[in-house]
Amino acid sequence: MFHPKNFVLIHGAWHDHHAWDFVVPFLEDAGYLATALDLPGAGATAKYPSSYLRRPFDLEAFTAEHSPNANVTQEERTDAVITAVRELNARSSSKAVLVGHSLGGLTVSHVAEAISDELSAVVYCSALMLPSNMLHTQMNAHETMSGRLTPNLEIGDPVKTGVMRFNPKSDDPNYRALVKAAFYADVTEERFQLALSYLIPDEPAQVTTIPSPITKKNFGRISRYYIQCTQDNAIPLAAQQEMVSLVDADMNNATTVHSLESSHSPFFSHPEEFAQILKEIAES
Repeated sequence: MFHPKNFVLIHGAWHDHHAWDFVVPFLEDAGYLATALDLPGAGATAKYPSSYLRRPFDLEAFTAEHSPNANVTQEERTDAVITAVRELNARSSSKAVLVGHSLGGLTVSHVAEAISDELSAVVYCSALMLPSNMLHTQMNAHETMSGRLTPNLEIGDPVKTGVMRFNPKSDDPNYRALVKAAFYADVTEERFQLALSYLIPDEPAQVTTIPSPITKKNFGRISRYYIQCTQDNAIPLAAQQEMVSLVDADMNNATTVHSLESSHSPFFSHPEEFAQILKEIAES
């Protein structure tokens, strides 16, 4: 069966393409093409501070060490996704649906603004969808973000380390419980352990310092969707709703909103339901 739309999937902070491993089969079984890539600075391209790998583990050194991952830029990430979109479009003779999760929403916005004519739709899943010129730090400071758990996970000063750092290899049961509560509250223990095995410690901070580039002329012309995760402890539901309202006012048109009764990571806890929403978007 021919489908006019296919998918490029962008992971969030500290994750890589494996975030989509349980979603992609449902899309492919329905006849879609789906590309899940590692953003620069993630997955196979990530660089690690030496203190993260050294044993015995030295928390003080890990807290202070400048990261070799710090030089990754938003421009690099934007270019990587544009390349992936164009490769998929060439394979399918269609325009891709671009999907981003969490911090990956920043890259969705940059790509959509740059190549709006080459996308059929953009989808933000509990992702940072920011209005024109807003900084990531400004949204983080908004009152609707006050309940998020992620600040309690972060280690060190991003100004000194160059990254947003946490420790997915921690053997502290309280810290691990907080990781699960923040990102994977409704994920099985087996999949939680699998998720941990793919995570990196250092998310490049530079990507959070670039204002949202979106304009009505480009981004505003693309069909836009937001998948709300109603039980999210990393980007609370109220913050997700606030971003939709801000961007709708900024673009003077409406985001189509879907909801999942899910934690921050529906690709692990509800992959079939997540994929079904994506298929509905592709067919709309």
